[in-house]
Amino acid sequence: MSARDELATRVLALCRARGLTVATAESCTGGLVCGALTEIAGSSDVVDRAFVTYANQAKMDLLGVSEATLDAHGAVSEETAREMVTGLLRVAGTSLGVSVTGIAGPGGGSASKPVGLVHFAAAQADGRVIVRREVFAGEDRSGVRARAVMTALEMLAELAEA
Repeated sequence: MSARDELATRVLALCRARGLTVATAESCTGGLVCGALTEIAGSSDVVDRAFVTYANQAKMDLLGVSEATLDAHGAVSEETAREMVTGLLRVAGTSLGVSVTGIAGPGGGSASKPVGLVHFAAAQADGRVIVRREVFAGEDRSGVRARAVMTALEMLAELAEA
């Protein structure tokens, strides 16, 4: 079993033991976080739904991310990741949620937002939110996305254990 599958299995077991449900809001990972969870048989008792909000308009329409936040901070920012996850929990009504937004590359980076930059937010329905900023430097697109999936799963495990 791969490390990703082991971590996804752990997230599901933790959630199952506590009666928690999960939803994801993904941009640069394009649904891979939810895919990692649903790759595990029996995940349907934990995984509720996923939103792939690649475009800014999708972030606004589906998750309620404000245009002002996107204008001020950009799609790849802590502020946007936070609004994505809080909107996700409001729409989905799940116990836990995680959001991912970043620059997987190979293009699209800048000095202030390099390729490999990914912002994450994970939240509980009770209002607890944890955020992370990672730069997966030296990775190709596939590597950035794979590492982002692992980070998102780690954050879900952290919340499920709390």
